[in-house]
Amino acid sequence: DYQQLRRPRAIYLLLGGIFVLLVLVLFSPTLNAARRWFFVGGLSIQPSELAKLALLPFLAYQIERKWGEVNQAHFLLPTAAIVGAMAGLILLEPDLGTAVLLLTTAAVLLFLAGLAWRYVLGVVLAGLPVIYFLVVSAPYRARRLTAFLDPEADALGSGFQVLQSLIAVGSGGITGLGLGGSLQKLYYLPHPHSDFVYAIVCEELGMVGGLGLLAAFGVFVWRGVRAGLEAPDRFGSYLAWGITALIATQALFHVSVSLALLPTKGIPLPFISYGGSSLVSTLAACGILLNVSQHG
Repeated sequence: DYQQLRRPRAIYLLLGGIFVLLVLVLFSPTLNAARRWFFVGGLSIQPSELAKLALLPFLAYQIERKWGEVNQAHFLLPTAAIVGAMAGLILLEPDLGTAVLLLTTAAVLLFLAGLAWRYVLGVVLAGLPVIYFLVVSAPYRARRLTAFLDPEADALGSGFQVLQSLIAVGSGGITGLGLGGSLQKLYYLPHPHSDFVYAIVCEELGMVGGLGLLAAFGVFVWRGVRAGLEAPDRFGSYLAWGITALIATQALFHVSVSLALLPTKGIPLPFISYGGSSLVSTLAACGILLNVSQHG
């Protein structure tokens, strides 16, 4: 019952547990120049994936408890502190993509609750120099940005992933090469099972399959919005809309990276990409969404 997530004790225990995990993971072994995973009994656990979902009950509870006061300091300051602290810990891993995804989802939910445009614009303007600093301070991020702007300038280096992803999408044509017929996943396109799985979908199933998958996400968004509209209380509404915004935004980021519309970033495609923590958090979110819909 999603109402169990409405209890302050449950909300703050969940948040506290996630914050503990986000701090502890900073002391875990380094993998691919980042500390994002715990390894327990052969399984890897990524706390940042769980953090995205854990934040939503807190935001929905805050919105319901202080309805009509979203633009007041006594709402904005504690909410911004929790969201900012969580995003900051994720940045330390470092994981800029997940931090931006978390902040974007929170901004969408607060905007739906009536957050004034001036605050949204203020956060965006304040965030631009921060993002610029984060990019220029990390050489690998700077290379990703230059590869996004001109991938052919370093086709065998920083632009390799971008170009191979576009080759995969273009190779599929209208109907694709057939399920399992991808050539790009055979050591050409890095991370074809996770970060660039949409490009492989387009290669194997063509434009028809790629657009069909986008249509499926469109149906998911429609059903999520409808569940929120029909929820019996504001907590259920904003919880449903938060889950919908999270999954839709994550899918949008992944597809945009695969189509070279955004700089390369390792963001999994919900329901499709390989990854235990991502899949578990996504399915848990869908279970909560279905429960909200059931009560509507």
